Amino acid sequence: MQGAAGSVQVPVPQLTCVVERIPKLRAIEVAKLALINRDLKREMLVKKFARKRAELQAIIDDQSKSEEERYQARLKLQQLPRNSNPTRLRNRCLLTGRPRGTFRKFGLARNKLRDIAMRGEVPGITKASW
Repeated sequence: MQGAAGSVQVPVPQLTCVVERIPKLRAIEVAKLALINRDLKREMLVKKFARKRAELQAIIDDQSKSEEERYQARLKLQQLPRNSNPTRLRNRCLLTGRPRGTFRKFGLARNKLRDIAMRGEVPGITKASW
């Protein structure tokens, strides 16, 4: 069944759990793979439609275009899949898939970053003391 935006089939690569690839991380709890795969699918859609979305947005923002052209660009933009919008992406921890408390610089959740930093595996990170 097709909705207003149509149905877009995007192949999702098989995700192997990070914990299975790194033996010493077997005790870590991992987010549901369905949620992680959903975010991967969104990433692929964002990349796929980025150029088209940027072109349509440029037309919409261009004040020299006629109202009709800008209106048609808005309609075409609405026809794109919802998940192709970059605002729907979620930063997740690379180790656990945790969606909250993720540091962009490291790509890790706060608790995993703390564990790794305490073991001295992140260069330049030291425990604060004052």
